[in-house]
Amino acid sequence: MALDPQKLFALEIPEARQTYGWRDCILYALGTGYGMDPQDERQLCFVDETKLKPVPTMANILADPGLWMRDLDTGIDWVRMLHGEQSLRLHRPLPPEGEVVGRTRLVDIVDKGAGKGALIHAERVISEIGTGEVIATILQTIFCRGDGGFGGKSESKRLPHPIPERPADLSISLPTSPQAALIYRLSGDLNPLHSDPAVAREAGFDQPILHGLATHGVAGHGLMAALCDDQPERVRLVQGRFSSPVYPGETITIDIWREGQGRAAFAARVAERGVMVINNGLFEYEPAPTGQGG
Repeated sequence: MALDPQKLFALEIPEARQTYGWRDCILYALGTGYGMDPQDERQLCFVDETKLKPVPTMANILADPGLWMRDLDTGIDWVRMLHGEQSLRLHRPLPPEGEVVGRTRLVDIVDKGAGKGALIHAERVISEIGTGEVIATILQTIFCRGDGGFGGKSESKRLPHPIPERPADLSISLPTSPQAALIYRLSGDLNPLHSDPAVAREAGFDQPILHGLATHGVAGHGLMAALCDDQPERVRLVQGRFSSPVYPGETITIDIWREGQGRAAFAARVAERGVMVINNGLFEYEPAPTGQGG
């Protein structure tokens, strides 16, 4: 069945509500590599409940509607879909505990052509229940490999952020643990592709792969360390395009290009295999006060 844009735009994606606390914050932090060096005191606030600051990219997993493309009558070949891009805009620091609601809507659908797939852009706004205050806005691009050729528009409103054609201004490398995917899945994504070697081999991978949003979280970790002195309240935006999976245990190197005050382009790669894992990255942050680093 051909994808029907009008039907998709008319969908009412159920809102998602979630209550979270310090254990959820620490579990997410451990899944994105915090605490790998127990002697690094700057990371202690992300894994110690007595002085807890949530990792900003944890907002990616809050109040998620789940596999609505599978669960609702969408006509999408959900088995063949891939996570293409992720953009996280923080409007305020993430509280260490709370009750939140996520409301999701489709903002664009692009037809890449028969045999080339379709792009679906979805927006999720996460708000605090009680006050109604918006915490974060997430834009996600899903690449539906089996759904092109329905006669829709072929150009996307969203353009990838360009990477400068010069050497990076700085780079930071972060290791991932062999157990990274097994830890990260406890934050909500239980897809066996990330835990079962047999499922991973059937999908064409040598072993279970790290979740795309875990890679996004590691990139955010490196950017916050390099540009924000590990101060989460200064993070404003983390966005990028997924280009290749990471295997747990690999080291992710984030190359950073400064683009002016409070703004930087970035790309993430796995040097061991010589592959780019996130491209066209953009990071926005609150600059350090005059006279301070970061």
